[in-house]
Formats: sequence, C-alpha cells, structure tokens
Amino acid sequence: MTVKIIRADYGNPAHGDLIRSLLNAYACDPMGGGAPIADDVLDALVPALAAQPTAFSLIAYADGAAVGLANSFFGFSTFAAKPLVNIHDMVVLPGHRGRGIARAMFAEIESIAAAAGACKVTLEVLSGNERAKALYTSLGYGDFALDPDKGTALFWQKRLDT
Repeated sequence: MTVKIIRADYGNPAHGDLIRSLLNAYACDPMGGGAPIADDVLDALVPALAAQPTAFSLIAYADGAAVGLANSFFGFSTFAAKPLVNIHDMVVLPGHRGRGIARAMFAEIESIAAAAGACKVTLEVLSGNERAKALYTSLGYGDFALDPDKGTALFWQKRLDT
C-alpha cells in the first residue's frame, strides 16, 4: 500500500468535494455523532475553512484513493508564547483503519507544526473511542495537566447556535 498525504487547496473543487465527503463519512460514524452533516453546512464548509487564516486540511490517499482527512487550526499558547496546532477532525474511512494512514497524517501535522515553531499539538477524543486513544497514546499524546494533583484538563462546550 502506498500512502500519500497532501495539503488540501481550498480553491480546488476536487479537494473541496473530498473534504466534504470525508468529513460527512466521519460524521456518520458512531464516533463522529452517527448522523450526516446538513447539506447547507456541507455547502458552506470549504469556503468557511478558506476564510480561516489558521486552518489547514490534509487529505490522505491510499493506493490513489482518498481515504483520510485531517482538519487542523493554528492557535496560540500563552504559557509558551508560541503557536500551537489543534487537530479538530481526524478521519480515516472504516475499511482503511489500522493501516498507518492516521500515523502518516499525524507525522505531516507534526512536521507543519514544528516548521511553524509550534510548542505542541492538541486534539480532543471521545472517552469511549478506545481505538483512537490507543493510537494517540502510541504517538505520545496524553491528558493535559499543569499539576497532576489538580487534575487533567476537560474539554467543555456551550452551544451558541441553538
């Protein structure tokens, strides 16, 4: 199997189609919520990503077929006074998991982050997603804690679009 990772061009309609279809496949997966993304959101997705100057997306190909997607964003660590990268979406289609595709995408994201002088790469993962957690742990990711006695960071949200 040959794996190739490219940085998506938001102005390329073929890349846009792949971003939408791969992200929707992830949304339909139980670990992505188990439901498709609304058509109007999918239609707005790529132009909205293009409007975010900190966004970048990677598309993974295995033997020429698009099988993976990573959407990431640069942020900033005030404690390090350096940029950071947050992986917002990590997608590998079900029939291609366990073949090193996510590892290849992580390597590319970490390379991009290092080239930008980032101090860290962050991500969120569902507590029940054991397969993803095992991969992330094997890559050196783990809970964030300033002081282990004070506990680990939690990812919370408050919806504003309801």
